[in-house]
Amino acid sequence: MDDRQRELATRIAGRRGAVRGPFRVWLHSPEMADRADSLGAFARFDCSLPKHLRELALLMAARNWDAQYSWNAHVHQAIEAGIPEAAVQAVAERWDATFEAEADQAFYQFCREILEEHFVTDETFARALEHFGAKGLVDTIGALGNFTMLGMCLNTFQVDLQADKEPPFPDVRGYGRVARMDG
Repeated sequence: MDDRQRELATRIAGRRGAVRGPFRVWLHSPEMADRADSLGAFARFDCSLPKHLRELALLMAARNWDAQYSWNAHVHQAIEAGIPEAAVQAVAERWDATFEAEADQAFYQFCREILEEHFVTDETFARALEHFGAKGLVDTIGALGNFTMLGMCLNTFQVDLQADKEPPFPDVRGYGRVARMDG
């Protein structure tokens, strides 16, 4: 590593405990790593969304991109933050998830539509806007964009899956799709 890469690696390790996952890739482009670290820190720690919804957005983007490393790194954090295990399982299986809190359900539907359909219905937008305001929706899109970039990086560079983790998705093994046994 050159001086700039070492400087960034030290800063990233100080904030995140180590240089892992996508940061090992992004350090090949120090300026990209610097900006990705800033956006990622905002999306994960500082945006206006409550922690459980930041974690839900991460899981939904990870599943959308089949980013197993991200999923494995955050699934327990999402549950600890308050996302019900049944909802986590539904996202992993690509089933409809349900939430008791109306705001959580509105958030889930908003994220699901933008990730899967690339558009959000007027009804879904209005419902999410009522709960989170314009700032919250902008922060949601920023978080989903960050987590999407993360998933694309992890899959493209085939960042090693955590050896001690079970593959989280029934239709993905390694870095490819497999036929589901139940479908």
